[in-house]
Amino acid sequence: MTELSSFHDVLFPLGVSFGATGGPERRNEIVALTSGREKRNARFSQSRHYYDAGTGVRSLDDLHEVIDFFEARRGSLHAFRFRDPFDMKSCRPGAAPSPLDQAIGVGDGVSDRFPLAKVYGAGDDAYRRLVMKPRAESLRVAVATVEQDMASACSFDGETGEIVFAPGHLPAAGAVITAGYEFDVPVRFDTERLSVNLKAFKAGQIPSIPLVEVQL
Repeated sequence: MTELSSFHDVLFPLGVSFGATGGPERRNEIVALTSGREKRNARFSQSRHYYDAGTGVRSLDDLHEVIDFFEARRGSLHAFRFRDPFDMKSCRPGAAPSPLDQAIGVGDGVSDRFPLAKVYGAGDDAYRRLVMKPRAESLRVAVATVEQDMASACSFDGETGEIVFAPGHLPAAGAVITAGYEFDVPVRFDTERLSVNLKAFKAGQIPSIPLVEVQL
């Protein structure tokens, strides 16, 4: 039997992803009280992203590339990387990632692991999104504003989503650890079939290709 929770470390066709629509979804429970007030409760601590890659299909070549990718993933069975066209960097869209972009922890002289994250908002209202699939070649880390060597001082653990510091390079107590990166979203196909009509496609209609974020 094939492992149901497997992840294929491959990228969804990039040209198609840049034309996709979608974004984050929140699941909140809202109860109206007899007083007219509401009680609201967040069901999930992390948002979940949904996309429709069908809007990114511009040609028959794009369509065939997606079909090939769908078959290789066995439909919704295996998750994969998706480049979110709206949110794929630790910094602003037009900037290049800097090792000072995102604060991911504070050293205590003992801890060697710090979860990679991106923060939205500020203060008590800030939302801390865990980043599990950074682009390895773009990842930069700094301790107390000093950039670290990713080959010797620290590395990224793809299983846990953490920056891991090597012995002898542990962040000192009070030292702020920061990181910059580009990243992908782990997703799967949110359908068991792709329905394609080439006649309709040539007339300007494109298929729906739903994708949904998965937790690793």
